[in-house]
Amino acid sequence: MKPTWLYRIACGLFILFALMHTMGLLSSKQPSPEVAAVRAAMNSVHWRFMGSDITYGGIYLGFGLLLTAALLFSAVIAWHLSWLAGTNPRAIGSLGWAFFAFAIANLALSWIFFFAGPIVASALIAACLGWAAWQAGAAK
Repeated sequence: MKPTWLYRIACGLFILFALMHTMGLLSSKQPSPEVAAVRAAMNSVHWRFMGSDITYGGIYLGFGLLLTAALLFSAVIAWHLSWLAGTNPRAIGSLGWAFFAFAIANLALSWIFFFAGPIVASALIAACLGWAAWQAGAAK
């Protein structure tokens, strides 16, 4: 498979990952009363930090939305690399391998801390990015 398509597939997977992640993050449905209690506690305890009133619930939500933004930015990068792979593969340089390393780190963290959905998405993305980096490097 050509690196152009591999980067485009990775782009689509990043978008799907971002959508599913955001839907799960913003869902008001709690899987159990215990989870609802933890979520309520995370939102109810406030403290001042560096001039701001914060909660663990706010930190959780903020970092979750930050991950959504990072996933969407990764989709943009993957799409741009797909264009470069088709027009000037030499221009990709080490960025393709750095992007693959990022995907491997994402896979490792998903494996350690999360569940099947993020693990599978991360593995598919890493496979596409690694294969595309290898193919783009071979095109030189």
